[in-house]
Amino acid sequence: MAVYTLPELPYDYAALEPVINPQIVELHHDKHHAAYVKGANDTLEQLAEARDKESWGSINGLEKNLAFHLSGHILHSIYWHNMTGDGGGEPLAADGVGGLADAITESFGSFAAFKAQLTKASATTQGSGWGVLAYEPLSGRLIVEQVYDHQGNVGQGSTPILVFDAWEHAFYLQYKNQKVDFIDAMWALVNWQDVARRHAAAKERGDSLLLAP
Repeated sequence: MAVYTLPELPYDYAALEPVINPQIVELHHDKHHAAYVKGANDTLEQLAEARDKESWGSINGLEKNLAFHLSGHILHSIYWHNMTGDGGGEPLAADGVGGLADAITESFGSFAAFKAQLTKASATTQGSGWGVLAYEPLSGRLIVEQVYDHQGNVGQGSTPILVFDAWEHAFYLQYKNQKVDFIDAMWALVNWQDVARRHAAAKERGDSLLLAP
């Protein structure tokens, strides 16, 4: 069975300047994201060994490690594509993302209200974590979630479509301890075309994975 691999960046290290400098992008992708990929693969090997030996003394730790590393890999894979040097502003029908714009208004009342909620959720995540805009299939609405580390505080069926990385490794070399300044600056990079594609795909899948209405 195939193992997880580190995806290539969809742009060069300097593409997100001045919001994120090249050194951060390089370290973040080549070291931190790569570590989550390796961690997920290593944990799968350890779980396979546990099955072969029927040795389950470390099962709780192994399952936690798998969730941590795999979620880190998935969230970062979304993160890189959620950003573009030509991004920012609001999603607009004139730009071909009217469906997303309407969904944001329906779910949050206005774009400004949504932006305020995701900004605050991202900036106040305790410790290391993420702010996430997700599609919740049971109601068909968009919700904002806080992800602690790489897990937790999420609706089990929800699909992340826009993620803000609030771990210190995402910003500290440039923004020091001013996490809120980094989150505010991130809005200038949002790739609404990518977010809209993810929203449309999540809607099309619908509640097919859910067993209860």
